[in-house]
Amino acid sequence: MKIALLGYGRMGREIEQLALTGGHEIIVKTDVTNSGKFDPQTAALCDVAIEFTGPSAAAATIVRALSYGVPVLSGSTGWLASYDEVVRYCTERNGSFIHSSNYSIGVNILFRLNSELARIMMERPGYSAEIGEVHHSGKVDTPSGTAITLAGQITDQHGSYNGWVKAEMMEPGKGKIPVASVREGNVPGIHSVTWRSDDDIISLKHEALGRRGFAAGALMAAEFISTRRGVFTMTDVLNLL
Repeated sequence: MKIALLGYGRMGREIEQLALTGGHEIIVKTDVTNSGKFDPQTAALCDVAIEFTGPSAAAATIVRALSYGVPVLSGSTGWLASYDEVVRYCTERNGSFIHSSNYSIGVNILFRLNSELARIMMERPGYSAEIGEVHHSGKVDTPSGTAITLAGQITDQHGSYNGWVKAEMMEPGKGKIPVASVREGNVPGIHSVTWRSDDDIISLKHEALGRRGFAAGALMAAEFISTRRGVFTMTDVLNLL
């Protein structure tokens, strides 16, 4: 693949290294200082744009790439208030777009298990759900996009919940899933879902050992959308239905 790498932070550099090792070509890479380098002429040389710019720039960057006719993979979190608008634009342009809060194959398996467990627990009164996440001290958004996705899945499947709340703000009996966030050191990412009752505890947990897994999943998804039209998720890529 010929790749436009839009966003050159930790994940951008990890994707670049893995892409070059895998025989792909980076046509252009941009950050906040040189976003203009990705223009229609450069875009015409690219098979896919991989976007990890961050919450404030993500939506505009995605729309710009779609306007150039380039399939877009987005990994930024914290911008999803604009998600429906971006999807609408992609559909109008007959473009190709995929977003995930986490491209790790293991995390996406966790997503599938979490959704199914929440469905099962709907029929098991006496259990309450909670989510925990730990990330490196440089991560801006809290909770993580992955934790918010996990909470959304539980809300979709379990009628006792209608959203999430930061654990430190939790009020008993409000129908919210408490999400506890920790920022420390250089932790790539730890996520856990716990169901508690008076008798036992059921837990799901994923711990990343590095960023390579996220980059590998992103490249897999980029290859998937580079030859397709439409809006996709990692469920499509991994065939987890």
